[in-house]
Amino acid sequence: MSAITAKMVAELRAKTDAPMMECKRALTEAEGDMERAEELLRVKLGSKAGKAASRITAEGVVAACINGSTGALVEVNCETDFVSKNDDFLAFSQACANLIAEHNPADVAAVSAMPLSQAGFGPTLEDVRKGLIGKIGENIAVRRFKRYANGGKLASYLHGTRIGVLVEFDGDESAAKDIAMHVAAMKPVSLSSADVPVVLIDKERSIASQKAAEDADVAKAAGKAPQSPEIVAKRVEGSVQKYLKEVSLLNQTFVKNDKQTVEQNLKERATTVKGFTLYVVGEGIEKKVDDFAAEVAAQVAAAKTA
Repeated sequence: MSAITAKMVAELRAKTDAPMMECKRALTEAEGDMERAEELLRVKLGSKAGKAASRITAEGVVAACINGSTGALVEVNCETDFVSKNDDFLAFSQACANLIAEHNPADVAAVSAMPLSQAGFGPTLEDVRKGLIGKIGENIAVRRFKRYANGGKLASYLHGTRIGVLVEFDGDESAAKDIAMHVAAMKPVSLSSADVPVVLIDKERSIASQKAAEDADVAKAAGKAPQSPEIVAKRVEGSVQKYLKEVSLLNQTFVKNDKQTVEQNLKERATTVKGFTLYVVGEGIEKKVDDFAAEVAAQVAAAKTA
């Protein structure tokens, strides 16, 4: 069994907002497996343990470009928050969005070959990227992008430079912009419940089943009769259906009117959302945490042995 360190406990707490001792217990039970520990906390503490699971873990910006019925959303990463505010870096990121919308690259690798001249570097986007790395002193990478060119209308919303949304729609533009803002705030994973990835549904069903089993153990210890398998199955399925409504855009409660779902609001405004893309800077990237004191101590030790 791997040792549970204070750093591991702190990392799990940062991801879940769960109490420190609960994090330590979960890590111990999971034998140091961070993902399994998060799942155990969800079982024990409910959905509140996962509210910070997508907390930003890397730096950079999200940039958007809309030109008629063509548009693009792109995430460009750097190493520090300081560089994410650099004018050259911001200009490069916006140029990426503009060029992706214009040239329709097949993938991130193809983005590198697009024509670009900036800050004395070029003639390709890759040449500019490498030039800015040397000039700024930090690594820069185009992480991901989404391009729309299906002939539909497009609306975007940027929450600062760290959260970006692009919505494809038919109907009222102001309604679509409201929905883009809603997506940035509520972070749905799909348009409808039918579109939620199976892997997420299976995970939620597993968590609900584990929670039901834990409740059964508590009831047994208290001398209470266990619930029938049929009732347990209905409880599990109810939890899954509740989850599907919480993470699918059309079923979510509209942020600007809590008396309506997004679907009801769109119908009222004669608008249809065909799809959306949401990018949160650094989502899913593990950010390096520097221990300055340890680094200094190591340098001193190295100097003594030199």
